[in-house]
Amino acid sequence: MFKNVFGSGFLVRTAHVILTWVITLILFLHDTELRQQEETGQLVQPVLFVLLVLGSVLLYFAVSLMDPGFILSEDRDLQFTLGVTEEQQDMIPPTTKSLRQRRCGHCLLQQQPMRSKHCQTCQHCVRRYDHHCPWIENCVGERNHRWFVLYLAVQLLVLLWGVHIAWTGFSAAPSWQQWLRSDGVLLAVAALLALLSLVVLLLLGSHLYLVSLNTTTWEFMARHRISYLKHCGADENPFDRGTFHNLWGFYCVWGTVVWEQVYFREGSDQV
Repeated sequence: MFKNVFGSGFLVRTAHVILTWVITLILFLHDTELRQQEETGQLVQPVLFVLLVLGSVLLYFAVSLMDPGFILSEDRDLQFTLGVTEEQQDMIPPTTKSLRQRRCGHCLLQQQPMRSKHCQTCQHCVRRYDHHCPWIENCVGERNHRWFVLYLAVQLLVLLWGVHIAWTGFSAAPSWQQWLRSDGVLLAVAALLALLSLVVLLLLGSHLYLVSLNTTTWEFMARHRISYLKHCGADENPFDRGTFHNLWGFYCVWGTVVWEQVYFREGSDQV
């Protein structure tokens, strides 16, 4: 399930964890509401904040180290077919939806399942490939996409709470120079947290939007280059089953989906 912890992403993960706990420590060391409540024995908010930070770190490692849906070349159950041979494909008009048995030239996979893609960084084909995220140093795919979205939501909550905590630690000073000397570090932390909050908010919003349409980042960005989407209309998504069913399938349905069956469901141009 998990990849080698000491792989190429070890430094990225270590830097993420160190930065997270250093910022948390700074928020406790300055005269913020966390420290004030800690000194007065009101430990509910400090404990909740630490637990939330810990939860975000654990989710980060889970998403980062989890198998995103790697396809092994020896998998026998991937040879899904709709009965379309190479000879029959030549007889199908180019405007008709047709399933070509795509072969991966990198990992020698005989047949890529629909919506999968080879990741040059991970050196594997990934089921329902979304993108390769350098932040987690892992692909986001079928198995960890929902956990990635959950991680973004928890991380956003931590960051926004951190901005609020940092804001409560600013104190008045007779001059800008004295204020910067006393609160300069806290100001830098607040600015960093605000910037990260904006980035995570945009990421979370974009992923929730794409999930509601049952499309992926790769399909959204490279639609014109993807064989099974080339002949669809600009606003046509063969995997869209309605917002409710899309969200339900993403969050509540576990296991591998045979997307070829969804693509050629009743009402589509079948072969």
